[in-house]
Parts: sequence; structure tokens; C-alpha cells
Amino acid sequence: MERHGLRTALDAAGVAEGYYRIQGVHEPVPTPPDFLFLRRSPEGVWETGAYERGRYEVLARHPDEASACAHLLHLLV
Repeated sequence: MERHGLRTALDAAGVAEGYYRIQGVHEPVPTPPDFLFLRRSPEGVWETGAYERGRYEVLARHPDEASACAHLLHLLV
């Protein structure tokens, strides 16, 4: 699964749009106060984590986009 497919899967599962942020695909405006995220680090590693109280906390690093998408889907559904 890639990021666009993840967005489709989350929509189909009824996950509220403010619960997550997917870099380059779903970036809600205004930014919610807390959410789960999927992003690519400057080093090229995919990260999943939580944003709370103005801070990003990486929960896991992934070797590829597919495994990062699977992890975020698992966290939200």
C-alpha cells in the first residue's frame, strides 16, 4: 500500500480526517492539536508517530512506504 491507498482505506474505514496526517497526501488545515502521522524523514526513512502538544514523537521507523502505511493503518483502525 502507498500513501494515497492508505488515505482511501482510512476514509473507507470512517476514520475522522483530523486524527491523522499523511505527508504530501493529507495535511489538514488548520492543524489539529493532536494526531498520528506518516512522514519521510530528511534521511529518507519513513516514520510513523504522534503529534501532541506541539511535539512530534516518532513511534517507529520503516524501511519503505508500504510498511509505514501498514503501521499507520493498524494504529488507526
